[in-house]
This record gives sequence, C-alpha cells and structure tokens, in this order.
Amino acid sequence: MTVLNGARIVPTRNTFAGRLQCLRTFVSLCADKMSNNEHMPAPAAPSDFIRDIVAKHVAEKKYPQIHTRFPPEPNGYLHIGHAKSICLNFGIAREFGGICNLRMDDTNPTKEDVEYVDSITEDVNWLISGWADDKLGLKAKGKTPETIATNGDRDFYLPAVVGGAGGPLPASAGVADTGAHGVTRPNLEPFYASDYFDQIYDYAEQLIENNRAYVCDLTPDETDEYRRNAKESPYRNRSAEENLDLFQRMKAGEFPDGKRSLRAKIQVDSPNVWMRDPLLYRIRHAEHHHTGGKWCIYPMYDFAHCLSDYIEGITHSICTLEFEVHRPLYDWILESLGLPRPLPHQYEFARLSLGYTIMSKRKLMQLVNEKLVSGWDDPRMPTISGIRRRGVTATALRSFAYNIGITKYNGITDVAVLEHAIREDLNKRSLRRLAVLRPIKVVLTNYPEGKTEELDAVNNPENESAGKRKVPFSRELFIEQDDFKEMPPPKFFRLKPGGEVRLKYAYIIKCDEVVKDASGNIAELRCTADLDSKMGGATSTRKVKGTIHWVSAAHAIDAEVRLYDRLFTEAEPEKDGRDFKSVLNPHSLEVVTAKCEPSLKDAKPELRYQFERLAYFALDKDSAVGSSRRDDRADGSANRPYLIFNRTITLRDTWAKEAQKG
Repeated sequence: MTVLNGARIVPTRNTFAGRLQCLRTFVSLCADKMSNNEHMPAPAAPSDFIRDIVAKHVAEKKYPQIHTRFPPEPNGYLHIGHAKSICLNFGIAREFGGICNLRMDDTNPTKEDVEYVDSITEDVNWLISGWADDKLGLKAKGKTPETIATNGDRDFYLPAVVGGAGGPLPASAGVADTGAHGVTRPNLEPFYASDYFDQIYDYAEQLIENNRAYVCDLTPDETDEYRRNAKESPYRNRSAEENLDLFQRMKAGEFPDGKRSLRAKIQVDSPNVWMRDPLLYRIRHAEHHHTGGKWCIYPMYDFAHCLSDYIEGITHSICTLEFEVHRPLYDWILESLGLPRPLPHQYEFARLSLGYTIMSKRKLMQLVNEKLVSGWDDPRMPTISGIRRRGVTATALRSFAYNIGITKYNGITDVAVLEHAIREDLNKRSLRRLAVLRPIKVVLTNYPEGKTEELDAVNNPENESAGKRKVPFSRELFIEQDDFKEMPPPKFFRLKPGGEVRLKYAYIIKCDEVVKDASGNIAELRCTADLDSKMGGATSTRKVKGTIHWVSAAHAIDAEVRLYDRLFTEAEPEKDGRDFKSVLNPHSLEVVTAKCEPSLKDAKPELRYQFERLAYFALDKDSAVGSSRRDDRADGSANRPYLIFNRTITLRDTWAKEAQKG
C-alpha cells in the first residue's frame, strides 16, 4: 500500500484495472501538488519482493549502505523497459538511503559506441532529475580501481562519487563539468566495465593458477556443440602453467580471432547449460570506444559483470529474469576467487513487456537501419529519447515505471496503462491553446470588416494560477473540417447548414451558406454571429448543444504538426512468430500544416500544450523558434517563426473506441 498525504493507493496484483487505478490515484495526487506549485513530498514506496529483501537487510544491518547499479551495454539506445529498471534501482537507493551507480557494461567492442554512451547518460539524467539524482553514483573521469588491502589481502575497489549536481557530462564532452550553481568541479563520468580490464585479467590469471580455468582451442561453433552435448573439451586438462602461458600470449595478440578462448572449469554435464565450462574471454582484434587498441582479448559479460559489481561495492545486483539461470555462474566466479570483502548478490525480476511495442534492441536497430523510422529518437519509438521527444515528461514516465509492479512472472502490460499516466500528467500541466489542424474558412457576414477583438481564454482550467491570455477574433476564421457536415448524421451537434454552434470563448454562430469551388469542394462557410452571445452579452446564457474551437484567419500562424500514433497495429507484434514489420501501422505518422493562435509563436520546448479538443503536443527539437524560415507561401507570410509540434497523445483512447466498434 502507498500512502500520499493521507490518500491510500492500494495496488491490485497483476491486473490491468488494478494497475490503472493505482496509477490514476498516484498521478492525480502528484499532479495536484505540481499544479499548485507545492513541494512534492516523497510518496511511500511501492511494495514488492525485492524491496522486502532490501528492507530485511537494512533491518539486519547486513550492509553499511545499500548499493545498486544500472549497467546497460552501450550498444543501442535505452527503451522504456530500461526505464523500469532505472526506476527500480534508483528507487531502492532513494528509499533506503543508498547509492545507485551508472555503469556501462562495455565488453563487446564491435557493438558499442560513444554515441550510445552519450544517449544513455542523457536519458538517465533526464529520468532521475529532481527525483533521485542525489543518489547517482559516478566516478572521477579516468579513475580506475584502487589497489587496497582488505583483511591483509590484496583487493580492488572503486568508490562512487555521489550527489554531484548536474550529473555526468556526455563521454564526448571533454571539458570541465559545472554543477547546477555554476561551481566548477572535477569531471565526473559513469563507471565503465572496461576500466576494470586490468583487474579482470588479473582475476582470470588467479582462476588459471587455481586450476579453475583453462585455454581451449575449440572453434566457437565446436565450443557451442560440445557444451550443448555436455561433452568435455580435449584441452580441459592442460596444466596451469601451459594455460597461463597461452593466456598471456592471447593477451599479447599472438593468435587470430576465434583461435582460442578462456573457459571456466566447472561441470561439463551440468543440468544448467550456463555452468558447462562457460567462456570467460575471447580474442577480438578490435578498437574499443573507451580503451582504444590496448586490448585484443575481452571478457565475456558474465565474467565481467559480477566482478564489476564486486569492485564497485554493489550489494544488490538486480537483473531481469532471463539472468536467473546465470546466477549460479555469478556466484561461482566470486566464490572461486576467495575475495576478501562481502560479495554482491544477484536478484531477478520480470522485464517490462508492453503492448503494441517491441523491446529488442536488435529489432529497434533494424527499424532505424531500414529507415522505417527517422532514427533512435523517432517519437514513435519506445526508446527513452523517442518518448522524450514525443513530449512525455519524466514525471509521467516515472509514475508509470515506478508503480507498474515488480514480479517474477512475465506478462504483457496493456499500453493503455502508460497512456493513462501520460494523459493524467499532461492534463494538469499543459497550457491550452487554439489550433486548427485541417482548416475550413468561416466568414461571419454580419461581423464588421477590419474589426478585431481580444477575447479572454483560459490557460489551464486545472490550474487557476496559470491565468488567462488574449486571443484575437475577427470576421474570417478557421474551423476544423470535421466540425462541419453538409449532410450530418443523427446526433451531430457541431456546425451544419442552418445549425448553430458556439465558438469557444466567443459567439454563437449559424451556418447560412456553403460556398464551393469549381470542383465541388467546400471553399468557405458563410455564417452569421449572435453578437450578443459573447460572455456578458444579453444572450450569453443561450444554450446550444455544440462548442467548437477556431482561430482568427488574419492572425493565425502556420505550424507543421506531426500526428504520431502507435507504431504497430497489433498488441503483440511478434505473436506466433510473425515478422513484426508486417504489422507496422501505416498511419503512425501524418503531417499537416495547422493554423494556430499567435501566442504559439512563443512556444517553448520545456512546456506542454493541449490544442483544445484535439490532443496534447510538444515543440519538436527541429523547430526554429525565434528565427525565420523563407518559403514560397502565397500569402506573403514568409518570415514567420517556423514551428513543429509533435502530438504526444490524443485526449482520449481512440484505439479503445475503435476496438469497441469492432
């Protein structure tokens, strides 16, 4: 149970309704505080089996301090599944007064790149900013493990620097870091597994000397076959001296890729295939993004991961469920080395699987490489950078990822749970603005030519302190094409021939005439306004069934609006082994030129907007606000600020409505 200012949030285990209700209550309470500019107290933490374990360890004083880590491999951009892990690991550090290290598990030089390091760093900083950035564990730039004595034994340790304002700089920055208050401090950077290559190599030699590892000459394919068939390598019983000599020659670059490997000597017929003499090192003559050309042998993930945890003093190594079968190897490596400090322990939880989404970095890269999306930060992508570019706030993503639930059971989370969290957050924070996506002209024949009024419009009905703004009104307007029907269906309460509708913040109008061009398309609507129906007028209380939005044609500014939707048409894109690309949504992006109220010329990327009656939007990074973009528009408005808005999410779940129709 979560308690927030006296309100109880009781999660219902593994049900869509329960998750949705928990999120609805949590986000609503958080947004109420945010909209009133109140300090948001830390809500009570979610309850799950991992937090129960940590709480028990804290009560037992098992560790001086809880220490977790978030260790992505920099071989792609982070996605929403990583957001769940970030919120879990940093959340535990936040709740129990601990530290969470950011580490790049960079042991595969052919797949990793500084671009991914920079994007990971940016994404983590964005997601934890103002929430758990004071728990972020970093290290001084270029710092490597210290050699220390622990209980008289040689030991390797690299402590974290915690609470640095502003977080780490991107790996490519190469300049002095400056904190939030402009105070220059030493460069800080994430931890890197590659900074421990010397120490990991030392540990490998210790295993060889203790007859717990051997150099194997089987090819990669032969190794896989022998392990699959529980068959012993013919090189398993080499002497420690021969193995040590061969391993040192591997390091020296004497052998080509795949010629030899270092394997753990455990049990070739173990029921757990991961314990069947797994690889610890392989030869790979490749430049590394962080260490350059220093190494031509690289440790396998399973070998480097547990030792990195130990070197950093991690207490709780939290992984996704597929690593459960790796845990015996994790423990075997650490226990075989006789390490003098307390050992980390691995815990597993079910990864996030989200409807209408794929999470495989390999398949996401396929979408990028085949140009099926514009890049890793395409707003349709489930990457954190794509989600951010689409306009989702860190608050909304955290409220989803932090409260979605931690279990040991795999299942698919309905994407509507995420979308609800986004809508709840944006409803509270978004400034309301008038914009027409598909315009049709309206001429008010009884409104004076040349006259302009400034009407009051509410900035945010959820937040009175947001105040009001002035919106220009004139004789010629734009309304949405969908808000007029020449031959309306039953119960159509918007504008129709002879019908009336209220223009929001303005007058009631009546459609008198439909003017068409030579092709029979509607060119404009000629209407009359009830000039006494504006607020404060004699007929202002007169009721009509429909209210629509509009913009003044003379004052409207153009904006490119990108209408993003779900990337896939099916909740399980890979169901029954089908090619996920076969269910890509052909309507996941539509681009229109909208007519917008003039205040949007001052739109800011950090703000969120609700185009009234339409959807929530955010300014895209490609916008050139404040500069001019020359074009060939016939109306001569060539020097207006160029705006691009991304649709973050619709006001309502249109997919659910379509499903009900089906």
